[in-house]
Amino acid sequence: MSTTDERLRVEIVTDPAAAMSRLAGADRFGEYVVYERPGEWVFAADPIGGIELDVAELRVTWDGQTTTSRWEGRPASVVDRALAALPLDGRNAYGWIGFEFCAWAFGAAEHLDSRTAVAQLMIPRIEVRIGEYGIRVSGATPAEAADIHSLIAESQESELPQPHPADIRLDPTGYQDRVAEAVAEINAGRYQKVILSRKVDLPFVVDVPATYRLGRAHNTPARSFLLRLGGLEAAGFSPELVASVDDDRVVTTEPLAGTRAFGRGEAIDMAARADLINDPKEIVEHAISVRTSFAEIAQVADPGTAAVSDFMVVRERGSVQHLASTVHGRLAADRSSWDALEVLFPSVTASGIPKREGIDSVFRLDHDARGLYSGAVVTVSPTGAMEATLVLRAVYQTPDGAWLRAGAGIVAQSRPEREFEETCEKLGCIAPYVVRAAH
Repeated sequence: MSTTDERLRVEIVTDPAAAMSRLAGADRFGEYVVYERPGEWVFAADPIGGIELDVAELRVTWDGQTTTSRWEGRPASVVDRALAALPLDGRNAYGWIGFEFCAWAFGAAEHLDSRTAVAQLMIPRIEVRIGEYGIRVSGATPAEAADIHSLIAESQESELPQPHPADIRLDPTGYQDRVAEAVAEINAGRYQKVILSRKVDLPFVVDVPATYRLGRAHNTPARSFLLRLGGLEAAGFSPELVASVDDDRVVTTEPLAGTRAFGRGEAIDMAARADLINDPKEIVEHAISVRTSFAEIAQVADPGTAAVSDFMVVRERGSVQHLASTVHGRLAADRSSWDALEVLFPSVTASGIPKREGIDSVFRLDHDARGLYSGAVVTVSPTGAMEATLVLRAVYQTPDGAWLRAGAGIVAQSRPEREFEETCEKLGCIAPYVVRAAH
C-alpha cells in the first residue's frame, strides 16, 4: 500500500485544537495520541508497534506480532531497552506512564496489583503535524491524506461543543480527614510534604475529543494531550513538565507549587496573586519543591551545570495561578533520557518530600490507585530527545467509567478545608468543560 509523506503543505489552521479533536473523534485512524507543545500540535495514530508494561508482564508488538515476557529491574530501563530493540527507522514514540511507574524506585511495588498498568508506548504509522508552517502529513496513503485535510477543513467551521458540567464538591473519599491524617504525620516528623488527591466519578459517558476541544479553549497549559491507547481515553491540560531532554542534552523540569484561583476578574485575580506570593505556607511549599528538583537534576547532570531560572514566578494555568520555577542542567554523557525521567519521576509537585516517604504516604492515604493521574504523557524522538509532561487537569475514561481527579500539597501549615478548596479550584480547569457523549 502506497503512502504519502507531505513534507510541507501550507494551510492556515486557526484552531488546531478543533483540528486535533476532529481527527480523533472521526474514529478512522485507530488508537492515537495528540500532543501539543509550544508552536506545534501532533496527531499520532494507527500504531505499527508498541510496548505495554504492567506489574507482571512486558508485551512488545511489532508488525502484528506480540511477544510476552516477565521482567525485572526498573520500569525505565525495561522500556528503554525494549524501545531500542525495535526497528524504528527514524520513527517517534508516544504514550503514557502511570504514577505506579515509580513504585520500584521507592520500594513500594508491594502495594500494586499484578494487573496494574505501568507504561504504554506506541509507534504510529501516521503523523499529522500542525504549526506555523501549515499542515504536514506523513505515513498516510494518498486517500487517507485527502481525508485528513478534509476533516481539518471541516473542523475550522464547527462550533464549540456544549458542556455537561460535573459536581465537584461531592467527596465520598473523605479528603479532609485524609489531609488531617497527613498533617499529623508531618508534625510527627515522618515527612515534610505529600500531595493527596481525590477522585470525582462522572455519572455519564464522556465525549473525550469534544471535551479536549472545549477545555483547550478555556485553558493556558504548558502542554496539552488527548489519547486513546490501551483501553484508556484521556484529555488534559498539563501545567508543567516532569522532564524534558532536548537534542543538546539539556535536561529540564518545571516544579509548580503554590496555588490560587484565577479567572474571577482582574481585581480579584491580582489580590489572589499578591496573597499567593506573600503566603508563608505557599512559599515554603514551593521552595522545598525547587530544592528537591535541583538535587534530582544534579544526580544526572554534568557537575556544576544544575541551575534554577525564573525562580518563583507566577504562571497562569486555566482556572488557577501557580508559583513556578525552572530547573535545568546538561545531561551527563553516561546518562540517557530514561535515566533522567526515572530520577525526576514522579514530579515532586505530585508526590511528596522526601519522595520515598511522600510516595509511601500516597499509596497509604490516597484512597484509589492513581493510574495516569500525576503520571506523564511521553514523546520520544529517534535522537533520544524526550518530553514527559505531567498529567493533571484531565478527564479519564475506561469501559468501567469516567472520572476527574485533583490534589493539593499538604505541609505542616495545611488546613483541611483550604486544601479541599484548592482541589476544587484545580478541578475548575476541566470540570466545567466536560462534554457528555451523544449516545
